[in-house]
Amino acid sequence: MSRLLYLDCVGGAAGDMVLGALLDAGASVERVRSGLAGLGVPGLELCVGRTTRQGIDAARVEVRAGAGQPHRRWRDVREMITGAGLPERAAERALEVFRRLAEAEGSVHGVPVDEVRFHEVGEADALAEVCGAALALEDLDVERVRCSPLALGRGTVEAAHGRLPLPAPAVLELLRGAPVHGSDAGAETVTPTGAALCVALSEGFGDIPPMRLEVVGNGAGARDRGPVPNLVRALVGEPLAAGDGGSEGRVSLLETNLDDVAGELLPDAAAASFAAGALDVWTTPVQMKKGRPGVVLSALVRPERERAVARAMVRETGTLGVRTTEVRRLELDREWRTVRVGGEAVRVKVGRLDGVQMSVAPEHEDCRRAAERTGRSVRTVWAEALAAASGDRKPGHDG
Repeated sequence: MSRLLYLDCVGGAAGDMVLGALLDAGASVERVRSGLAGLGVPGLELCVGRTTRQGIDAARVEVRAGAGQPHRRWRDVREMITGAGLPERAAERALEVFRRLAEAEGSVHGVPVDEVRFHEVGEADALAEVCGAALALEDLDVERVRCSPLALGRGTVEAAHGRLPLPAPAVLELLRGAPVHGSDAGAETVTPTGAALCVALSEGFGDIPPMRLEVVGNGAGARDRGPVPNLVRALVGEPLAAGDGGSEGRVSLLETNLDDVAGELLPDAAAASFAAGALDVWTTPVQMKKGRPGVVLSALVRPERERAVARAMVRETGTLGVRTTEVRRLELDREWRTVRVGGEAVRVKVGRLDGVQMSVAPEHEDCRRAAERTGRSVRTVWAEALAAASGDRKPGHDG
């Protein structure tokens, strides 16, 4: 069974702290190093040692690389990760972290996303920390991630753009919608890389979710003094159902009425909403004022992705406004399984209620890709994946 990770950001969050916590929780250092070698960063070296923070033993990660590293753009980082040969899910997670960073930096500095120069977070250490964390999650077989609220310190920090106020502008942009509170540290507690990891990897913020705790890992930051230990703790275990067998998720419903958008453009608006982080997107035909036909474009999103999805809806449709309503929904406990059809990997989502399997659904895009590569129909691949995931595999036939 896949596992659940809770990131307990005791002293804030930074890339080295998150990676250190995952390695301390049991992720293989050698497998992470092997994966990072594919990035092709000259002289890249991942050093993992031990230290203590207020008496608590923890892993301490440091990244070293050759001199003269360039200030990479988002498109450069994207090409490096795509060509690194990382496991598919690890590559997707790393790309999502850097996409969030690029959007935040572009918004803060008024630069097109593809032209964002990452400066501090584009150097070798951030590449190693982000990709290393994605590889560590894969090694630990972590399917779901949740995160604690984040403590933000105040003050200033020296950066490529000059002396910036804390929390850094990019951090505030990344954490829109996330629960935060003040820290007495008087220093930077959450870095842009740390914020992006927490936001991009986790399905939400809050208390420790129901889980059967298996292991705890501690990752230490560079700062050795402060009101609380400068640590991130990784709590890893088996997800458990809440009291009624499911969990209550708080999500936001975004809606906009459209009566002047060509029907051919609606799929593009839906795709852009999904890309911005929507959980689900749909359209509903309605009758508008003066009897004109129209549609309502709707999306379900986690609160922290409200603004990004709303902006995508506005950008793709030209609508003048997006309504937001907080709703609650009963969420089944979910896990992903991977089965093989004709030698091709197909992910299958399994939903459980009270520990009983309620639904099994092969991922359509995986079925489509496998069908193209094997010469079978999508219908046959879907049926075989469903049978394999249910433990009753039977050969399919096209006809």
